[in-house]
Amino acid sequence: MTDTLLNHRAEGPASAPPLLLGPSLGTSYALWDAVAPELSAAHRVVRWDLPGHGGSAAGLIGPGATVGDLADLVLALADALGIERFAYAGVSLGGAVGLHLAVHHPERVSSLAVICSSAHFGGARPWEERAALVRREGLAGPAESAGARWFTPGFTVPRLVRDHREADPDAYAACCDALAAFDLRERLAGIGAPTLLVAGREDPATPPAHLREIADAVPGAALVELPGASHLAPAQCPEAVLTALRAHFGGNAGRGVEVRREVLGDAHVDRAQARQTPFTARFQDFISRYAWGEVWTDPTLSRRERSMITLTALVAHGHHDELALHVRAARRNGLTPEEIGAVLLQTAVYCGVPAANSAFATAQRVLEEEGRS
Repeated sequence: MTDTLLNHRAEGPASAPPLLLGPSLGTSYALWDAVAPELSAAHRVVRWDLPGHGGSAAGLIGPGATVGDLADLVLALADALGIERFAYAGVSLGGAVGLHLAVHHPERVSSLAVICSSAHFGGARPWEERAALVRREGLAGPAESAGARWFTPGFTVPRLVRDHREADPDAYAACCDALAAFDLRERLAGIGAPTLLVAGREDPATPPAHLREIADAVPGAALVELPGASHLAPAQCPEAVLTALRAHFGGNAGRGVEVRREVLGDAHVDRAQARQTPFTARFQDFISRYAWGEVWTDPTLSRRERSMITLTALVAHGHHDELALHVRAARRNGLTPEEIGAVLLQTAVYCGVPAANSAFATAQRVLEEEGRS
């Protein structure tokens, strides 16, 4: 914990696209325990604690705080981590922070998901009263009733209830001040980031109507309603939330098709799409999203390097039809015939002479065809 930065946990490759995850009032970043590890397979996930919650210092905010103050703390954290532009998902108060960032700092937010949240939280008075209560009596009362506000009957997450009970009362009250003053309804139409709204059908704190209001106002927004989910949907329905977030943040199917065309050529992709049937459609979508939309777009390796690795792997497994395709791709990615020959010579040492012999024959045929075209 530091006195100047929000406490946080980072997961996933440093070179992956960054994704910031914001918590609900009264919780820590443990709210994302069942979702963040899965998201980190394709993202640099950074989840953070509100001031006075989890490991964040209480003094980061004070009485009269605003959601804008919290958003500034998130930007300071991103700056400290060297993150200029990021995708963002947040629950409740964390979702309000995301909306503020998308409205006031659009250059920083590449994509947005707002979960069990609102563009306003029912007026100032209830939050002012809760803030006064907590400053006067502490968090024992609100923590006692948290389960009923957060989850459907019979479900709970003891860790999150404990985090609520152990939060700093003054910082919690300052977060209530922020919710009391928050109302972005008049600014929603100006949000340009691709936006997903996720509502819990059983959420008493921010009912689905609040998410529909945002979806109706934000251009091009999508809305998902989760049956059986209450206010802390990532904890209660992690699989459903994960599916929605993956599709929104990590689909990359469009980008994957674009990269596939750049590497393999329009003719090949056109043929593959023409041959697609209902039986093969999911496999083609898998290739576009995973192989081309995530792996080939990862900037850690150049396309030249990826071509050399791919050629070696195809030789090792004797995939000669694919090898011919990727010899053409290697040329498109900037390898010279001499460099391709050097890669295949290397495979003779590590994959075996017979495998390399077949690979040289395939590559020579492709390069001769290319020379005649």
